[in-house]
Amino acid sequence: MKADFHHATVAALAYSDLDDKVIQRANELGYTRVKFLNIDGAQAYILWNQKHVTIAFRGTEPKQLNDIAADLKAWKSKSKVSGRVHDGFYDEIEKLWPDISREIKRHTKRSITICGHSLGGAMATIAAARIANNRDDVMLYTFGSPRVGNKKFINSIKCNHRRWVNNNDAVTKVPPLFLGFRHHGQLCYLNYYGNVRNGLSPWQRFKDKLRGRWRAICKFEFFDGARDHSMNQYVLKLEKHESCQD
Repeated sequence: MKADFHHATVAALAYSDLDDKVIQRANELGYTRVKFLNIDGAQAYILWNQKHVTIAFRGTEPKQLNDIAADLKAWKSKSKVSGRVHDGFYDEIEKLWPDISREIKRHTKRSITICGHSLGGAMATIAAARIANNRDDVMLYTFGSPRVGNKKFINSIKCNHRRWVNNNDAVTKVPPLFLGFRHHGQLCYLNYYGNVRNGLSPWQRFKDKLRGRWRAICKFEFFDGARDHSMNQYVLKLEKHESCQD
């Protein structure tokens, strides 16, 4: 769980532009070097130390029309690995891929983790599929990620993937199954109370989601799915769980 909280923190950090505070926070997290990529509205951080490199993709920013347009392009493009992926997510990763590819070649002796939230989680999944096709030391962490590609693409991904879903997070339910999109990875579910409840039956999941919606309605919060999607919610719940383990 420490690794999950760590990468949730890094995924949250990806929403900030590079400055002294980001560098300080990265140092506190154990990274000695930081590189920020920002190309045509697509952003990612590459952070590393002597033994390890982490790539963190920035997710959807509601005020950025580029991000909204990427989310809406829900037709599929041919993946560079196998199968087909969401065209908008594919376009965003393509903007950054030349730089990421060069950096990966520089870090052949370091293990790799990739993470991201929302759109960033989708980009992280595509990047992980490409990198893991040539390496066996890749680990993927996503938070509130939408579905990324079709079954053939999902089945081609060779790395381990911990896919976090917070209660009624609405983004994790799009694009819909009937369009052929599927999720990848080990589902890690955060219930209404912030507890990690993996292995729940569909009925148990349904009851927990209903509990979350009902409590939100009682508080006159009518956008429960959007609130549960917040990266801050993921960090707070994982931090709470981490503190309970100490």
